[in-house]
Amino acid sequence: MKAIYKSNTFNTTLIVLALILIFFLSVPIIKIFIGVGSEKLLETIKDGEAIDSIILTMKVSAWSMMFVLFTGLPLAYVIARYDFYGKSMVEALIDIPVMIPHTAAGIALLTTFGDSAIGDFFKLFGIEFIGTEYGIMIAMMFLSAPFLINSAKDGFRKVDVKLEKTARTLGASPINVFFRITIPNAKKDIINGALMMWSRGLGEFGAIVILVYHPMTTPVLIFDRFNSYGLSYSAPLAAVIIGFSMLVFLIVRFITNRL
Repeated sequence: MKAIYKSNTFNTTLIVLALILIFFLSVPIIKIFIGVGSEKLLETIKDGEAIDSIILTMKVSAWSMMFVLFTGLPLAYVIARYDFYGKSMVEALIDIPVMIPHTAAGIALLTTFGDSAIGDFFKLFGIEFIGTEYGIMIAMMFLSAPFLINSAKDGFRKVDVKLEKTARTLGASPINVFFRITIPNAKKDIINGALMMWSRGLGEFGAIVILVYHPMTTPVLIFDRFNSYGLSYSAPLAAVIIGFSMLVFLIVRFITNRL
């Protein structure tokens, strides 16, 4: 009887603590929709500038995610499968963008890709990062790539090496093994990492506002409207982007859960 009482006390404590966190995570989202109201939401949805910023934000975040899928999966696989000198340093470098302040990241990107030798090099190919979509993309990529790389790395580590070796003994080439054995077996972690990277890119502000103020992504536009006109003009836009993000997130989650 005493053991059951202790168990109930423990379970109750867990539930109470969980509910406290759920409160802080859910109430602000619910409150912004209730506070804005349906009329202002509809007005914002019809606002051309707001919709353009949302499309821009989602598009560039998706492009940055695709770039890291192409370049980051090989890196994640190498880290997951091989031991080499400096491996810990490489893993630390991948994680650093998550830990540093985003405004500091923006300054680092500005000094690297702005008026510099590297910036001039990219200009030879018609690519400029200051005030362009390329700048938005590189800011999103720099700060959100670790989510995809680390998730893919964990997924690759879960794949049994024996499957890869068996495929190789049956005559499959390394590239066929990678695309037909390794990636399919790690796809859930890869998709989850890609989704986390994409959604993190949607909310990026600090680095983008330093590197690229115009064209405005949605977080920058929210900041601009809040500074210029106050809460009543910025809150509806914040509610709309939250709604769009939640909708896309739920759709992708539904699809990945059925894979």
